Amino acid sequence: MTTSPDKRPGDAIEPSTEAKKPHVERPDHFAKGIAPIKPEFIVQATSIAPSYDDDEAEGGDRDGGQKPKADKKRKRGQNKNRDLRQQVKEVRLCSTLIDPENPRECQFGGDKCRNVHNIEEYLAGKPEDVEGVCPVFKALGYCPCGLKCRWLGSHYNKETNRLVKDLEQMERAKKDNFEVNKIKPENKSMLQKKKYDFSHSDEVIKYIDTLVQNEENILKAKEAKDAKDAEEKDDKKDEENASAQEQTKSNMASYVEATYKVGEKKKLYLKNAKIVSPLTTVGNLPYRRLMKTLGADVTYSEMALTVPLLQATNSEWALPKAHISEYPGFGVQIATSKHWAAAKSAEVIYKETTHVSELNLNCGCPIDLLYRQGQGSALMDQPARMLRILKAMNALSGDIPVTVKMRTGTRDNKNTAKALIDRVLRENDVAAITLHGRSRQQRYTREADWAYIGEVGKTVEEWNHRKEDNKDTTDTQPTWFVGNGDVYTHEDWHNAVNTPGIDSVMVARGALIKPWIFEEVDSQQYLDKSATERLEMLRTFSNYAIEHWGSDEYGVGLARRFMCEFLSFTHRYIPIGILERLPPKINERPPKWKGRNELETLLGSGDYKDWIKITEMFLGKAGDGFNFTPKHKSNAYES
Repeated sequence: MTTSPDKRPGDAIEPSTEAKKPHVERPDHFAKGIAPIKPEFIVQATSIAPSYDDDEAEGGDRDGGQKPKADKKRKRGQNKNRDLRQQVKEVRLCSTLIDPENPRECQFGGDKCRNVHNIEEYLAGKPEDVEGVCPVFKALGYCPCGLKCRWLGSHYNKETNRLVKDLEQMERAKKDNFEVNKIKPENKSMLQKKKYDFSHSDEVIKYIDTLVQNEENILKAKEAKDAKDAEEKDDKKDEENASAQEQTKSNMASYVEATYKVGEKKKLYLKNAKIVSPLTTVGNLPYRRLMKTLGADVTYSEMALTVPLLQATNSEWALPKAHISEYPGFGVQIATSKHWAAAKSAEVIYKETTHVSELNLNCGCPIDLLYRQGQGSALMDQPARMLRILKAMNALSGDIPVTVKMRTGTRDNKNTAKALIDRVLRENDVAAITLHGRSRQQRYTREADWAYIGEVGKTVEEWNHRKEDNKDTTDTQPTWFVGNGDVYTHEDWHNAVNTPGIDSVMVARGALIKPWIFEEVDSQQYLDKSATERLEMLRTFSNYAIEHWGSDEYGVGLARRFMCEFLSFTHRYIPIGILERLPPKINERPPKWKGRNELETLLGSGDYKDWIKITEMFLGKAGDGFNFTPKHKSNAYES
């Protein structure tokens, strides 16, 4: 085990190990589910941290934090009761004046515009600048927010009333510091007006529609045959069966042949890849960019819903955006229940994005909202529908390979993934399959079943061997198999990838709670990160967040909100230096504890007010307009 020293000035002094330790009553540290913290760091032994609703990371906030409609039943995993709307500042500068050197004409006219047109008046009422250099200016060489920037003093000359620009940095930023996968405004408008060219999708949808009809006809024919075997063969029955068979033949004759061929796809290589799972809300672009700096090889967008994508909803089209550092190795995940929506979404993503390594179908999201709509894990109960969706995605995604992520099944003690994956391999070309080792019904109540993941991995491995031995095929690209669930340490990761049939591991909560997990994977040892090092990671996240959402009041508010979301996971990390035994377990809850210095204690606080305090270190004082409601009803320790 290595220890990173905490030697930066300003850090609190570590408590003396020579001082007499008070006697602290503590729970059984080797009891199941209780984190084994050393007695000198326990504050209150009878208090145990509350359980966490980790469904939030796989599907929370799909409704944007809106207030719920009247409903007696609690809707699990939707965060309906969270009010995340931010108050809008009353005095705002008209956007035409953000660059005083290049003012634009206001479309409303100076008198009718609701915003301020007097720069001096605006600056006089503007909140005090945040200390330091504007993160956007530092990265890009200029700040697009201009006078609205909260770090305005770092790139504005009051005497000349000019915004400063660093031309050399601007040139460097063009090469390695920009975001990709932005849809063109004119094409977004075509989607909104329902005039986008989906001619290729229409052909494929027509073909797949016949598959649906044929499945229904086969079922009708089977029912007719069963009835025939059970009943007497009278003349009337013979005529009815003959009629049913003739109708089936007629439908089969009208079968539309596939008018397409799956194109040459980009090649994926996921052997021992360090993969961050698709994560709703917390898996945003700044977080993914941070994970790339900490060793991740593959990242995914937050789950995008196909219908809002096709309606050109701004919030949905923000999800496929990525930082240039994420490519190659960036996947876009979609959720849908209709093959026509999958087809059109695959086509528009292929046409409108430039830096996508794979298109992933979500067949594992457990939240009730999507499940009732037939999306997410509901597709596991409808294999034929899932296969049609994958077929549509493959046909329209161009050179972007298609992958799928699913769970062991939808119900406890009834694993269906093995049979389903075998069928997927036989009937579709998928570049990779990821299996989460829990059923939908389990959520996160029990540990992931890695024995079953390994069993399914062998099925995929055998399929790849048969594919290699088939002399009639020229496709030698293997289908990668990735395990997922409860990976929190380098030991968990290496144990999984050393299991026959498992090519790699997708990490979700482990990468949220401990973002440097891939550094531990590479070094194959536990890293006792100091509080200062952890704070620097948060600083990096903060800078990336400001670059992404902007340095004005609105952007700072978003950055603060998503940083609090991030802290709602990182605070759960228990420093290994205060544990009595290793390895730490992701589902172990600690008694109330204190760190080795004040900063470490603050970073481990479960109080959301402390999370806001941490954001203030980088984003300035949170005003009265900032509103953040934690995902959990109580962030206090239970007595």
